[in-house]
Amino acid sequence: MSVHQYSWATRALHWLMAAMILSMLFIGAAMVASVQDYRWLVAVHRPLGIAILVLAIVRFVNRQRTVLPDFPPTVPPFERRVVMISERLLYGLMFALPLVGWGMLSAGHYPIVLAGSLRLPPILPHSLALYAFLRSAHTVLAYLFFAVILAHLSGVLLHTIVLRDRLLLRMVPWRPKDP
Repeated sequence: MSVHQYSWATRALHWLMAAMILSMLFIGAAMVASVQDYRWLVAVHRPLGIAILVLAIVRFVNRQRTVLPDFPPTVPPFERRVVMISERLLYGLMFALPLVGWGMLSAGHYPIVLAGSLRLPPILPHSLALYAFLRSAHTVLAYLFFAVILAHLSGVLLHTIVLRDRLLLRMVPWRPKDP
């Protein structure tokens, strides 16, 4: 069976998570740069990170159960391999960043407040050395995530603007018209 577009659920999860992840990256950068808004940014950052983790699980399960659309013939085998590797890296980072953040806060003995009195349990023991390590790891992973997202976006723009091979239509939220 030939499929030309990702399923509706896959597309919805993709765009919802893209907005959430980009928001998280900018909130994280603002947290580093802002003293005045730090508490408010942290109050948004923590539950949004957990929401991304939950949606990453949903997205991963959905991905395993979904038939993938065909690549346009303009995508050579080498590039298909790069796409597969970058997709795995994106999924790994969608899981790793929230888990490292959760572990970091656990090790720092900080509560992870989702809303009101709803808190997550710690997943690591209290350890300032572990907290410092995970804080650095969280930052490095965030920069890596940003770089991988830029590479992903660059590939999509190459295919959309230069090659004009309709690759983007596989993921757009609407049903594209036949060429």
